[in-house]
Amino acid sequence: MTRSISVLGATGSIGASTLDLIRREKSKWRVVALTANGNAAELAKLAREFGAEIAVVADEAALPDLREALSGTAIEAAAGPAALIEAAGRGAEITVAAIVGCAGLAPTMAAIEQGGVIALANKEALVSAGDVMTAAVARHGATLLPVDSEHNAIFQCLQGNDIAHVCAITLTASGGPFRDWSLDQLHKATPAEAVKHPNWSMGAKISVDSATMMNKGLEFIEAFHLFPVGVERLRIIVHPQSIVHSMVEYRDGSTLAQLGPSDMRVPIASALAYPARMDTPCAPLDLAAIGQLTFRAPDETRFPATRLARDAVMAGGAAPAVLNAANEIAVAAFLESQIAFTRIVQSVEDVLSRGLAPAPTCLEDVIAIDAEARVRARELMEPVRS
Repeated sequence: MTRSISVLGATGSIGASTLDLIRREKSKWRVVALTANGNAAELAKLAREFGAEIAVVADEAALPDLREALSGTAIEAAAGPAALIEAAGRGAEITVAAIVGCAGLAPTMAAIEQGGVIALANKEALVSAGDVMTAAVARHGATLLPVDSEHNAIFQCLQGNDIAHVCAITLTASGGPFRDWSLDQLHKATPAEAVKHPNWSMGAKISVDSATMMNKGLEFIEAFHLFPVGVERLRIIVHPQSIVHSMVEYRDGSTLAQLGPSDMRVPIASALAYPARMDTPCAPLDLAAIGQLTFRAPDETRFPATRLARDAVMAGGAAPAVLNAANEIAVAAFLESQIAFTRIVQSVEDVLSRGLAPAPTCLEDVIAIDAEARVRARELMEPVRS
């Protein structure tokens, strides 16, 4: 039997890993839609290879190049936000939501409204619109499967167990490339240093988020929405080896952990094949060669992002959306060498301190909160840039 699939964010790291798995078992998949931000050449190449029904670029200026690259095929070419939403809503059995940032929110919601399986890799969408999105999942009968390695690990550890018996859920964090740096070193950190993650191969934005530990803060908020155990039972621990991807502790004293290599194809395969399993090219763990697994508490003095995220989820309402939007602006400014590394999280806290809009009740509210937070973030950074 073949399954239909759409990959939103096909040219990114998650999209590439997903398509690598599909490529190995092409006869089992029918590709409906592939999307990208603006890389028309790569998107067209993938659309031709996988015989996609439609290819969409978010950047409308890239549409002529996409059309030219797809000439002579039956593949539709489209561009712009409305086209992304239309493609996401074509009713594929499984949609991999891997568009980076809040830009992926509307397409992900369109896929949810079709009631299929959503393999969610866009943590910012759930962070910004957690209550709105989970309500939509319930309303449309969709299935949300987490692709983040940590949340997928938790999902696997919960299978066959009653969530009411959970005492604690622990998200593991590598600590990023700067986990042993002093505050003075952190202040001088460069974009080139920040994107060099010691364990994972990821895009620039998520790599910087890992370096600030904001990535773990966003995952904390995401876990709050995915696994209803309450803030007090969600924890973070630094695990430099990135072998244990997360843990679930139960009332009888048992702690279940999911272990695996630092390869996103493992959690992606778990979501694609659920509730079954599929082959991956990933080498099995050699624990003897690894030698040891170490853990330590996070340092929220040097890395206050996790504290900020925990405060945001406890505040609720618009706070998580504001945190996410302000962080995207601050990370972009850092990558352009406009602000210092330590200014990233401080900028987010400054925006949050300016007051919050009412809690969002629909997608339009979330988008408005996101837009306002971005304006505030840019205004607060202007004196720093000048």
